[in-house]
Amino acid sequence: MAKTRARETVVIGMLGTTLDTGRTPKRWERWRPTVGLCQQEDLVVHRLELLHPPAQADLAQTVTADIAQVSPETRVRPTPVDIRNPWDLEEVYGALLDYAKAYPFQPEQEDYLVHITTGTHITQICLFLLVESRHIPARLVQTSPSHGGRDQGGPGVHALIDLDLSQYDTLASRFQQEQREGLSFLKAGIDTRNAAFNRLIERIEQVATSSRAPLLLMGPTGAGKSQLAKRIYQLKKTRRHVSGPFVDVNCATLRGDGAMSALFGHVKGAFTGAVADRPGLLRQAHGGLLFLDEIGELGADEQAMLLRALEDKRFLPVGSDKEVESDFQLLAGTNRDLLAEVEGGRFREDLLARINLWTFRLPPLRERPEDILPNLLYELDQASQALDTRVTMNKEAQEHFLRFATSPEARWSGNFRDLNAAVLRMATLAPGGRITREGVDEEWERLLAAWTPGTRRHPAEDVVTEVLGAERAEALDRFDRAQLAEVLTVCRQARSLSDAGRLLFAQSRAQKKSVNDADRLRKYLARFDLNWADLMRG
Repeated sequence: MAKTRARETVVIGMLGTTLDTGRTPKRWERWRPTVGLCQQEDLVVHRLELLHPPAQADLAQTVTADIAQVSPETRVRPTPVDIRNPWDLEEVYGALLDYAKAYPFQPEQEDYLVHITTGTHITQICLFLLVESRHIPARLVQTSPSHGGRDQGGPGVHALIDLDLSQYDTLASRFQQEQREGLSFLKAGIDTRNAAFNRLIERIEQVATSSRAPLLLMGPTGAGKSQLAKRIYQLKKTRRHVSGPFVDVNCATLRGDGAMSALFGHVKGAFTGAVADRPGLLRQAHGGLLFLDEIGELGADEQAMLLRALEDKRFLPVGSDKEVESDFQLLAGTNRDLLAEVEGGRFREDLLARINLWTFRLPPLRERPEDILPNLLYELDQASQALDTRVTMNKEAQEHFLRFATSPEARWSGNFRDLNAAVLRMATLAPGGRITREGVDEEWERLLAAWTPGTRRHPAEDVVTEVLGAERAEALDRFDRAQLAEVLTVCRQARSLSDAGRLLFAQSRAQKKSVNDADRLRKYLARFDLNWADLMRG
């Protein structure tokens, strides 16, 4: 039978231009790491790939001769590596990467070690990175002098470091614990049970903590895109992946000429009313995360500018001939099918390609029936905080709620917004802070009426939807929607803009010497791109 060849140990190391120096006999009285590595009793180095700057060829030859004396079984191959500035990270890494790519590794026949004691700190870091990335299939070896220090001489000691972190139970458990904490944070601490949703959150956690590429969150209104975006930012901030702010904008609220100014800023005098420079939301997000919710609502011009800002990190504010810079990570949200929008000519294909690298679809609540109970308990806690009292739901009421919530009758068209509103209403009306079966029945009647086609909304919701349209109305916060509904109701009953202003600001105007109620109301309506003529036509 053929005799199996024993595996050889090959060491790759950089010549120490300071630690390995010495030509006189006194050099043997000092510890020299490269020579000492080949003197270790329990480590046989069969081949040493001795990398060195071209100008240090003489020192490399001296070290090679000294190793031949103390370790005849070691074959040394001095190799010049063209590194002019050993403190230039880019130059050093590039040179060592080229060396690693050209080297004929044979891991089936040889064991490789990388000596990281010598060379500049930059060199040591680069060697570490090449081993960690497996460009060099090796373990690390670190040498150090004996207790007497460098001046005592001798081989010193060595230690092997394997970068396979799975072998280190403590490190592995810490990484796993950090990931579990990240997943729980993204889910707001809710113990969700839907397997598909949990896998989705796990993937989002992996991408959010390791990538600065754009993320696209798709899903119906109320599926939790905005809340998840905020938590992604907070997670990245906690782990120091971003240093700038979280800038949140609903693109459905950007209309007309003001959209370009809001996003990209403007310079003084760019248009009538531009009395000062405005930085814009993209510049505010520099170093942080920009969340563009309902990105499908952006106009063609805004889409083109956004694409340029994503690709070049530069753009022109309105009215300016000088570009500005902003380096931010984009997180986009939409309830539209952007592929269909591209086919319909309403969304740029190149912009979709740019933001579609990481796309995650958040499922509607009706696709996650097993998650209704943990979310119900979460909403009860939230309601307790909002009402500043402990709100509970007895077991009978809870089971009754879940039976209906998971039945075909439960449409959950507003998803988690519906659930949040339902729990808040039940909690508010609960006698003594305890939700009963009767309270659940009352809420189900209210929800069924809202979900049933042909039934009318609450009058306050009707007027906002009628004036703004369903999509824009749904994009408003509940506070803004309720306030706007009252304003619109008063306007419809008034004879003129001034008359409506007097009715709306009756209390505050009594405390002022000079007022302009009509102008005040006109500015409020302009926030929603409305004017008196629009209301009269409506």
